[in-house]
Amino acid sequence: MRRIALIGATIFALIFIGCSTKVTRLDTSEVVDLSGDWNDVDSRQTSEELIKSMLNERWLPAFYGQYKTKPVLTVGEIKNLSHEHINTQTFMNDIQRAVINSGDARFIASRDDRLNAREERKEQDQYAKEETRKKERQEIGADFIVNGTINTIIDSEGKTAVKYYQIDLTLTSVESQEIVWSGGTKIKKLVENKKVRP
Repeated sequence: MRRIALIGATIFALIFIGCSTKVTRLDTSEVVDLSGDWNDVDSRQTSEELIKSMLNERWLPAFYGQYKTKPVLTVGEIKNLSHEHINTQTFMNDIQRAVINSGDARFIASRDDRLNAREERKEQDQYAKEETRKKERQEIGADFIVNGTINTIIDSEGKTAVKYYQIDLTLTSVESQEIVWSGGTKIKKLVENKKVRP
């Protein structure tokens, strides 16, 4: 009886160990592709590549030559037209970070963040000490707005697929609506041994 109980306990322990969760911390810059879907590396590398292209085009020296100051940018809308759920907010944040880190342009908050700041100023008018209240109409206006799209094409056969991503950005003058820059980049992935969503 003891032997049976011992064997049972051993089997239970092995099953428990086999089902336990294992977590390994990774460097955030490390490339890990588990599903073949859009991931954090795609978002970061794509945004950095596109912003580098944007800030090396003729519109930037032309703007600086005319106004003698760095242009002010804001992100408008990044539309996800792909087959996947893609967190476009993360992509927008990566774009903003790449622009700020470049030092070639300035960036103002998104529309939603600006609305939150305006609500905060209204509350300060009512509740904050006069010497600490922030003034109205002191915001920096954006010169240009960044908009974009993420598209996919999937070619699959059985458990193998080629996933093609096309990411396009435009930079539009807020005042004149002129598109001063248009750029894009592509990602192509071969995904094998996986049931690929159509």
